[in-house]
Amino acid sequence: MSKQDGMNYAPKGKVSKVVEAGEFLFAAIGLDHGHIYGMCNGLIEAGGELVAVYDPDPKKVEGFVNKFPQAKVAKSEEEILQDPTITLIAGASIPSDRAALGLKALDHGKHYFVDKPAFTTMEQLEKAKAKTKETGLKWGIYYSERLHVESAIFAGQLIEEGAIGRVIQVIGTGPHRANPKSRPDWFFDPEFYGGILCDIGSHQIEQFLHYTGAKDAQVLHSKVANYNFKDYPKFQDFGDATLVADNGATFYFRVDWFTPDGLGTWGDGRVLILGTEGYIEVRKYIDIARDLSGDHLYLVNQQGEKHFECHGKVGYPFFGAFILDCLNGTENAMTQEHAFKAAALCIEAQEKAVHIETADTPVPSSN
Repeated sequence: MSKQDGMNYAPKGKVSKVVEAGEFLFAAIGLDHGHIYGMCNGLIEAGGELVAVYDPDPKKVEGFVNKFPQAKVAKSEEEILQDPTITLIAGASIPSDRAALGLKALDHGKHYFVDKPAFTTMEQLEKAKAKTKETGLKWGIYYSERLHVESAIFAGQLIEEGAIGRVIQVIGTGPHRANPKSRPDWFFDPEFYGGILCDIGSHQIEQFLHYTGAKDAQVLHSKVANYNFKDYPKFQDFGDATLVADNGATFYFRVDWFTPDGLGTWGDGRVLILGTEGYIEVRKYIDIARDLSGDHLYLVNQQGEKHFECHGKVGYPFFGAFILDCLNGTENAMTQEHAFKAAALCIEAQEKAVHIETADTPVPSSN
């Protein structure tokens, strides 16, 4: 899949192994979203060993094994779940099915690492909370637009160093290219993907909590719409929301499926972080009309203006830290509370959203 046509699902970073061979074996179950490639690659670069894969669709399995030939093809979920040597299950099944797989994984004594959105209902989330408390196992969530983007990671490091003072406001944009002809049916039905704020809005809310250091937030207002995909009446192609954190920081984000074909990548994702002593802008995937490569960060503070090209210089520390958390019972990569709080706020924003009714009017031509 080219950069022009779709997402770079498997970012490659610095190989920084935190475990020796044989210490951390994992398997993949559920290949419905291409994020599974990035999830597995991140774990492998940190020293994890991918030993097995299962999906009911042979074509998905064939494509996965072409990328990861070391993965043995299992005949069933149970074959993997019953294997005592496997420490963790990575999963990117249809979003509405992800929670059920996680419960099975933890019931079989395995940690779980799941693509976002990890849940599509609050009921699923509550069951996951209870299961993690019962078992003491990890339920990691792949919030890739921060965890697997070097400029976004560097922004967090600068904030921790005090480069812009206390963060008081964040603005996030998460535009995506729809590519409707290549999408499965479930992609267009909120019953399966959770709605636009629950789905791609999850990245936005997680990064807000992280950059502000907030433990909780209130959803003040949210809305969704289907402006242009009238052939898919249940689909939501636009969403936005406003939140205020428990520490007083505020947040506005917008997500949409309107990336034009003329853009050199799948989406011009950005985040603008305002602090009391300066601000940061992250241009995650492209610096439009200047540089097709991503991972650009702009810093303005009391010392001046700086531009950082972060690609290949920061790495992806989450994966190694998460492996060690699974092995040692620590919470250095991401706390369970944080992962679940971000998921809960996404669902809350979706449930509270005003549905904008739009007239089915012709779209003006640009020709």
